Amino acid sequence: MRVHRFYVSDLELKHDFWVHDVALLWQWNKVLRFKVGQQVILFDGHDKDRLYKLADISKTEAHLQLVTDMERVVPRRHVYLLWSLLKKDNNDHILQKCTELGVTNFVPILSERSVRTNFNMDRANKIVIEASEQCGRSNVPTVRDPIHLEKALEQYKDHVEFIVFEKGEETELKLDDSKKYGLLIGPEGGWSDTEKELFKSSGFHHIAISDHVLRAETAAVVAVSKLL
Repeated sequence: MRVHRFYVSDLELKHDFWVHDVALLWQWNKVLRFKVGQQVILFDGHDKDRLYKLADISKTEAHLQLVTDMERVVPRRHVYLLWSLLKKDNNDHILQKCTELGVTNFVPILSERSVRTNFNMDRANKIVIEASEQCGRSNVPTVRDPIHLEKALEQYKDHVEFIVFEKGEETELKLDDSKKYGLLIGPEGGWSDTEKELFKSSGFHHIAISDHVLRAETAAVVAVSKLL
């Protein structure tokens, strides 16, 4: 039987404790129909992944007893994904799949050809938490508010090594697990000439992701896969 995982940033994962979280208990009782004796994995996103047994459960509380500590699984590289906001549900697709692949920081950007400017932060955080729970990673990526491209480049230039992923010529890049990388993914219409010149003058690495023209959400997944 599958053991379900739950991200619980506001709980102290002790050896023996009671849970009173209304939303969590509703899910355990009404959706998953947990019974006494079943096991769950709880992780706090920082330093603990623990397997617990349900010693008691009701509509208002659950008693958990520690079974064992689990081995933590975290991405081997620190990757910031800076992608131009897309339309419809394509942003959700990027958040979910790239969380599964190991992105550590999501930075939605507004570029000259962005087709969307609004972004639901609550929905985005819910997506990355659920994806982290389901894929087995021990930390949850951060998602920031949208930011204009030029401001993002200025803000992160001292923290990450930028890489532009697009069709075209490729520059040599030797990956270093100790470095932080910033992946730049453009909108459906591609980067503007001004933005391309900015990347070139800044000396950013360029990686060719495909011989074909990819949809932006596909390009994001392929780019992350190449780096992780």
